[in-house]
Amino acid sequence: MTQVPPAAVMIAARRQLDRLWARGNAFLGTKVAIMGGAMTWVSERNLVAAISNAGGFGVLACGSMPPALLAAEIAATKRLTDRPFGVNLIVMHPQLAELARVCVAAKVGHVVLAGGMPTAEIIKILKDGGAKVIGFAPALVIGKKLVRSGIDALVIEGMEAGGHIGAVSTAVLAQEILPAIRDVPVFVAGGIGRGEAILSFLEMGAAGVQLGTRFVCADECVAHPDFKKAFIRASARDAVPSVQLDPRFPVIPVRALANKATAAFMATQRSVIDKVDRGELDMKAAQLEIEHFWAGALRRAAVDGDIENGSLMAGQSVGLVTQAQPTAAIIAELVDQALAALAARARDAAEAEAEAGAA
Repeated sequence: MTQVPPAAVMIAARRQLDRLWARGNAFLGTKVAIMGGAMTWVSERNLVAAISNAGGFGVLACGSMPPALLAAEIAATKRLTDRPFGVNLIVMHPQLAELARVCVAAKVGHVVLAGGMPTAEIIKILKDGGAKVIGFAPALVIGKKLVRSGIDALVIEGMEAGGHIGAVSTAVLAQEILPAIRDVPVFVAGGIGRGEAILSFLEMGAAGVQLGTRFVCADECVAHPDFKKAFIRASARDAVPSVQLDPRFPVIPVRALANKATAAFMATQRSVIDKVDRGELDMKAAQLEIEHFWAGALRRAAVDGDIENGSLMAGQSVGLVTQAQPTAAIIAELVDQALAALAARARDAAEAEAEAGAA
C-alpha cells in the first residue's frame, strides 16, 4: 500500500480545521473558536483568563453581581490576560442596563446575554458602546428574531448542558438552526466534551462551540476540590434534570449531578403540594417555597464544597471529565482529537487516490 507522509496529512488536517472555524476565530479574535460556558461561581477571572490565554475565549459569569463588583472582576481579569474575553449578563438582572454600561466603560469586546430575550434598549447600549452582542437561541424562530434585532452572533445550547436547560437536544437544535441561519456566526453548546464532536458541528456549519462542564476540573478553576472530585467520579447518567411533580407548580429544569439535595427537592415539592391540597398554603406561597429551595445551592457546592446539599450543576459531558488538567492541556486535547479525526480521513482518501493512480 502506498504510504502518505504523516506530516503532509497533518498539515492538510490543520488547514482544514483552520478553514472550518475561521469565521468563529475572526468573530472572537481567537486561535481556536472554543468559548467557555459562563458558570456562576466557577467562570471567574482565573478560569476565564486561562481559557483566553490558551487560545480560546473565556466568558466571565456576572450572575447576580452588582455593577461595582462586575467592574472589579473585569479589571482583575484584564490583569491576567491580554487576550479577548467576554462577559455573560443575565437579562433578568434588575440592574441590567447598569451592568451593560459597565461592560461598555471597560471596553469589553463581547457580551453574552442569557436567560431570556434581550430588549432592543440593551442591545443598543452595548452595540453603540462598541461591543459585539451574543444571544441564546433555544429555537429557530427565536434565533431569527434575535438576528432581526441586531444580535451579532448566537449560541444554541441543547438539553445535554448543565444548569438551566431547554427541552431539545443539541443535535436536533443544530439540524434545525445551522442550515437556516447564516447571517451571523452560530456557536453550538450542550454535551460537547471531545474534539470529534466539535468537528462534527463545525462541518454542519457552526462557527465554533461553547463548553462549560469540560473546564470545571481545569487546574486554574477555583471551584472547591470536592466539587471537582464529584465531576471526575460522575458518569453521563448521573447528570439529571430536576423533576416537576405537579403542573400547577412549574419547575424550570436544571441539569445537575444527583445527590441528597435532589431527593430533598422532590420531598419538598410533595410536602408543599400536600399543604396546598389541604388548604394550609396558597398557590403563590407554595410556588415561592419551591423556587427558593435551590437558593444559594450552587454556591454551597462550588464554593463551600457541600456536594451533598448543594447543587452540582453539570452537563452530560461530565462523563468525559476524568482528571484535573491545565486549561491549555484541555484545549490542546480537544484540538488534537479534531485533527486526528481529520487526519484519518485525509490519510484514507490520499491512500485510496494513490492506489487508484497506481492501478
